[in-house]
Formats: sequence, C-alpha cells, structure tokens
Amino acid sequence: MTRFEGFNQQDFNVFNLEGLEERMEAIQNQIQPKFQAIGETLSSDLSAMANNELYVHIAKHARRSVNPPDDTWLAIAHDKRGYKKHPHFQVGLFDDHVFLWLAFIYEMPNKSEVAKAFLADKDTITADMPDDFVVSLDHTTKAATNIKDADLESSLLRFRDVKKGEFLLGRQIPSDDPVLKDGEAFLQYAKETFEYLFPWYRKAFL
Repeated sequence: MTRFEGFNQQDFNVFNLEGLEERMEAIQNQIQPKFQAIGETLSSDLSAMANNELYVHIAKHARRSVNPPDDTWLAIAHDKRGYKKHPHFQVGLFDDHVFLWLAFIYEMPNKSEVAKAFLADKDTITADMPDDFVVSLDHTTKAATNIKDADLESSLLRFRDVKKGEFLLGRQIPSDDPVLKDGEAFLQYAKETFEYLFPWYRKAFL
C-alpha cells in the first residue's frame, strides 16, 4: 500500500497553471498519485463500515476540451463502474482548500426518494455533527453553509424538486491547515469525518 505523506502548497498551486494540458498533466503527475494512496486507505475503512466493498474512482476530467478544471477529486462508491448515480464519498482540492464530502449529486436517479428519507429525519442530521461541518448544494462550486446556519428543509426540498439539485455534507479544510501536511493525521481526520456521515450514507439505501 502506498503511503500518503500529506498535501503541500505545490498541490494547490496546480490550479494556477494556465491551459488545459498543462494543468491536467500536473494533476495526473502530482495529485492523482496522492489520491491513489488516500483512496486505498479510505476505501478499506469505508468498506469495513459498510460491510460491503467500496471502490475508488479518480476524476479523469475526460469531457474537458478547452477549460482546465477548477478542482479535482476522488470518489468512493459501492459500484465498481461509476459513482455519479450513487451516494458517494469525495476527497478533493480547490486552489484554497481540501473538501471531504458525502455527495448526492443530480445524476442520482432516485434522489427524490433519498430526499424524502432525509426530510423525515432532518433534525438528526445536525444533532451529533461537529460545528465545522458544512452543507453544499452544488459540487462544482466552493460555496458552502455551516450546518448550524443551513436551512436544511429548503436545501432538501431543492434537492428533491430541482432537476439539477444536489446535497453534500462534509468539511472544508483551508490549504494552510497543518492537518493537511501530515498524511497520517489527515487520513484519520477524513475517516472520522466519514464516520459522522456514514449514517446518512446508509439511510440513502433504505
């Protein structure tokens, strides 16, 4: 198993590179090997929690032909062939932070049923979550709202009723946070984050 040594400022600087080819080459050479190491550990942890094998998917950005990606990520899901249609865990980078998400994105075919299950139990979402957890309604942007301030009902109704509606729960870690520089500490932090989120992952399959 490859050892993850942590993120550094050079990883975030990748998103300052101009041009699709140059940025993609840096993502592939610099960030994706780290994702592979992170994915090996976290998929093993999550598979143990799920009592079922979960698989790592590293974003290829294959559809891009002109604009370079503003972020990049790995996803962990129960389907070996893909993750976008399923609840999945994400670890990824923008130019100024790392994100850890449990993601329910617009490509899920049963998102209205999942939203209904969450709406019925929405008060429990916040009950045990640490104050630094955040909610996002769009996986392509940096925008997120602290879970204590989020209007969960309207967020989940939007997820249910809007075709492109999404719902993500997790944490955002600033690029200068020391936990990112320590590979072992980061993996433990990510595992702890996903443990808090796991009841909601499980609920999405009920």
